[in-house]
Amino acid sequence: MCNFNKQNENTKELLHLLISKLAQKAGGANYLLGLIEKMKEIKPNALMHKDRKIVSQKLSISWNKSVFKDKIDVLEEIIHTRKSSEGLDFNILDEESVNKRKKILNMVKTISPIKFTITPRDDNEAEGFEFTAFEIVEDSKNDFVSINPIFMSMFFCSSTFTKKVLKYES
Repeated sequence: MCNFNKQNENTKELLHLLISKLAQKAGGANYLLGLIEKMKEIKPNALMHKDRKIVSQKLSISWNKSVFKDKIDVLEEIIHTRKSSEGLDFNILDEESVNKRKKILNMVKTISPIKFTITPRDDNEAEGFEFTAFEIVEDSKNDFVSINPIFMSMFFCSSTFTKKVLKYES
């Protein structure tokens, strides 16, 4: 998912519309990119940051629960095994191995209640927004869980990916 060049045109356009709209809510593309750059400075992953808050010059992102390395490892494995051309709507629960599916379900149950809030440091400049890590559709036969593209671009894709998304023209 994090290779913008390998996405189909519909996915590129959808990503562009979504991220552009959120950049506007954040006060502009540069503010959002500045926050993403700040998040990338935190190693091994910003989700494991003990304060659960990251502050850039113009924005801050906070979340309500710590995430441990074992859950990040499961999520990174999904991202790497599904490769870059999957698009936005692949089901992360679509796994043949029972053990892997169980690990994925446990990770989803742990991370899905977390709310991520992006707020401007100066309330006059932007309104901010909230998002979650997954988009979940539950029905009686199959559960469908996909990774929210906002979550993916904020925590796992490079800032170059987000720049390409914002600059995309159909």
